[in-house]
Amino acid sequence: MPAGAAMKLPLALLVFFSALLYSQIQPPPQKVPGSPGGPPVTATRTKLRDGRHVAYLESGVPKERARFKIIFVHGFFCCRHDVLNVSQGLLQDLGIYLLSFDRPGYCESDAHPARTEESIAVDIAELADNLQLGPRFHLMGFSMGGEIMWSCLKHIPHRLSGVAILAPVGNYWWSGLPAEVWYAQFPQDRVAVWIAHHLPWLTNWWNTQRLFPSSSVKARNPTIYSREDKPLTVKFAQRAHNKQVTQQGEHESLHRDMIVGFGKWGWSPLQPDNPFAGVGDEVKVHLWHGVEDLFVPVALSRHLSKRLPRVIYHELPTAGHLFPLADGMPDVIVKSLLLGDE
Repeated sequence: MPAGAAMKLPLALLVFFSALLYSQIQPPPQKVPGSPGGPPVTATRTKLRDGRHVAYLESGVPKERARFKIIFVHGFFCCRHDVLNVSQGLLQDLGIYLLSFDRPGYCESDAHPARTEESIAVDIAELADNLQLGPRFHLMGFSMGGEIMWSCLKHIPHRLSGVAILAPVGNYWWSGLPAEVWYAQFPQDRVAVWIAHHLPWLTNWWNTQRLFPSSSVKARNPTIYSREDKPLTVKFAQRAHNKQVTQQGEHESLHRDMIVGFGKWGWSPLQPDNPFAGVGDEVKVHLWHGVEDLFVPVALSRHLSKRLPRVIYHELPTAGHLFPLADGMPDVIVKSLLLGDE
């Protein structure tokens, strides 16, 4: 083989394998709702200023005669239909209007490739304006939606009447978190969130490859369900909308959730200069967590509640991550939020 050809062969192989690797880590094309070949639009949607559509679901009493207006923010692998199952009796007795919506990239809400921890808080405020909910409203968020509550407290504090944070995910790179919180995770989850934080471009590949254990939450590994969680998983398995949740593609929903939730935030709820200084004294912040939560370590909420004296902390000694789905629990959470029953 001529010397020139011998030198070109390694270069050609490098280019070939680089192109192969690049193709492997690229997420598949997004399926845009309402576009040719994309999923149909069946939900009621509203258009934001930047042109994105947000799908939403209203329940409870009509907003025009509501005493309380609550916006619910769903968690990982969920959508607007996974709103807390508050009893009709309580909705009517207290005059509650309840709004849930698909977060960007989930179900029928347009994706937001430039999404940040701040942008979702701005989306919520704009959604409230579009639906004419008035200057202030209550918020409830579960799991990844619970983490978003901290962003709302920082970025739209003037819009909030009260907040319930349920089994919230946290960003393990927030300043002020002790190492014990990081090590309370399963080893494979430490790797998955480390990749989402440091190598976000690899998140899609890591959570779809079969060579190594990926995120136990994304893979729905049975080991993450506590004793009280296991019977509640049936409610997820029987959801009529299961396939719709990620119909735009897992990258625009699940993976981007991880990239933003565990990404590089410019602030921490625990920073010394109080990121929630704009929250009025009358705004109550309730934090709920189950001791047996294997999705998100209870050590996270314990530390946050100790460092944030304004937080009203509810620790459930035998509950796992899915406690908001338990019969009667949504009513308990809502009454605590609206009536101050602690």
